[in-house]
Formats: sequence, C-alpha cells, structure tokens
Amino acid sequence: MAIASIIFDFDGVILQSAEVKTVAFAKLFADWPNHVGDIVALHERHAGISRYEKFDRIYRDILRIPLSDETRIQLGQRFSDLALTEVKTCPMVAGALEFLESRSARLPCFIASGTPEAELHDILAHRRLTHLFREAHGSPKKKGAIGRDIIARHQLQPETILFVGDAMTDHDAAVELGVSFLGIVPRDVASPFPQGTITAPDLTNLHGHLERLAAIKPEHQPT
Repeated sequence: MAIASIIFDFDGVILQSAEVKTVAFAKLFADWPNHVGDIVALHERHAGISRYEKFDRIYRDILRIPLSDETRIQLGQRFSDLALTEVKTCPMVAGALEFLESRSARLPCFIASGTPEAELHDILAHRRLTHLFREAHGSPKKKGAIGRDIIARHQLQPETILFVGDAMTDHDAAVELGVSFLGIVPRDVASPFPQGTITAPDLTNLHGHLERLAAIKPEHQPT
C-alpha cells in the first residue's frame, strides 16, 4: 500500500540542528568539566527525548545530586538561550525543503519532536515552515503517543505511514506504531539502528524511497 502520510522528527531530519544542541549541552554543563564527556554521551545516546528527561538522568546518574524543580526550569531556559538562535538560522537537511514544498500539499506531513512544543512552533514560524506541516507536536508528549493521536484523529492506517527519524527513539516509536521507518544517518556517521534498517544520508532521494518503503510490511503492529 502506498505511503499516504509522513511523520518527521525535527532536529537532524528537517534541520541540521542536532550538533547545535550537542554543543549547547556541553556549554550548559561546562561547570562540571569532569562530567561533560559523560553528559554529552548521554545526550547523544538518548537523542530525541525531551531535554528535561535528560536533565533528570544527568543529575540522577552522572552528577548524583538532587535536581530541584527550580533548577530544572532554569536549565531548560538556559539551554534555549544557548541553542535557539542557532537553530533558527542553521541549514536545513539537504532535500527537506524541496520535498516538503513539492509534496506536502498532497501528502500530509507531521512533526513528532523532542523539542518543547511551544519552542518548536516558534522555530517553524520564524523559518516560515509552518504551512508545510499538517501538525507539529513536541515534548512533553512522547513520540509514540503523538503518533497514536495523529493516527486516531486523522483515521490513518499504520501501513500507509512512514516515520522519518535519526535516533533510536524515532525507530522505537515507529515499531510501537506499526509503521514503516526511514533512518537518517549522515555520511561518515555510524548507524544507531538495527541491522537491516533502511537508511539515507539526507532527504534528497525521499521521493525515490517512498515506493520502496511502501512495499515493506512493518514487523510490528500497534498495541
């Protein structure tokens, strides 16, 4: 069955912003020089989840000190201050704008991101991308929950959906939903996905992938 809608992750899939956020995490915890390497590794290992969940894990598993609600909020604001300007101006992933401009009017496109939802909408509006997506959703909602909600409200069939992401959280959401998946893995970067996962370095050939992916039956069905 042909792909009838696409759910995109945002950072690293629509925008080349993944590295921006990695640098922001390193700067955010610069006062902990002995732990910065582990903190950045945790951020990269859990790409795609809310920054606030990462703060919880960093304080619990690496710094091993309590994280107050006030400090958690302050970290979130400082992270936005460090990253937001660059995210609003960084390049788009190759092929993303061309695909969206040529196909989104006929092929409904959605966003499921770990970026806080209000910030996500701000970035889309600033970059004049809002009209290219049917809906855009971010944290604190989980990607699986976002996908289930989209499927239910738009009465979509999972076998007609493609999820495009660059992290295992995206792959896991696709498996949870029972939809097809395309992993974005830049050249010279090791794939984080299970062997056999279809990947591409960017979105320049997404047109060509649609027919190929449409023929692949998802291994899992939604629960």
